[in-house]
Amino acid sequence: MVKFGIIADTHITLDTDPKKVKALLKEISEIFKDVDEIIHAGDVCEEYFLMELDQIAPTKCVEGEIDNIKNLEKFIKFTAGKYKIGIIHEPPDNIEDFFKENDLHILIHGHSHMPIIQGTKFNTLILNPGSPTQPKPPPKRPHFETPKARPTVITLEIDEETDIISTYTINLKLN
Repeated sequence: MVKFGIIADTHITLDTDPKKVKALLKEISEIFKDVDEIIHAGDVCEEYFLMELDQIAPTKCVEGEIDNIKNLEKFIKFTAGKYKIGIIHEPPDNIEDFFKENDLHILIHGHSHMPIIQGTKFNTLILNPGSPTQPKPPPKRPHFETPKARPTVITLEIDEETDIISTYTINLKLN
C-alpha cells in the first residue's frame, strides 16, 4: 500500500501572512500524517514552503508558471504498483494524446484551482487537488445551487497487491 498527499496552487510567497502559512502547514500535516509522499502540482512560489512540506513527507514537485524555485521539472513520471503516474502543472490541450504519448494511467495536474477526480473515456484517471489557498468554484450547473469555492487537497492510495485505487478530495477548514 502506498499513499500520496496531493496539493497544488498554494501560491505561498515571502509576503504571505506567516500565521496563515502556519495554519495551512498544521492542517496539511494532520491530513497528510500517514502519506508516504507528497505530490505538489506546481505554483508553490517559494522554496521555503516546499521545504516545509518535505518535513511532513518526501515531496515531489513540478514547476508552475509563477514558481520562483530552481531545478523544478515541468513534467515528472513515476510508477506506483502497476500504475504509471504523471505530474504536470497545466494540463495539455489534447489530454488523450498526452496520456498515450507518455504511457500514463494517472495524470495529476494543478492550474485551475478547482478539484477534479475524473475518469476518462480512454480508461485513465485525472486528478487535480484544487487549491488550499486560492480555491475557485466549479462551473455552475443548471438546476443546482451556485457552487462554493472550498480549499482542498487530495489523497491517493494504491494497493500494490490488488491494484485498487482510492482517491478522495478533502476540504480544508481554512478560510
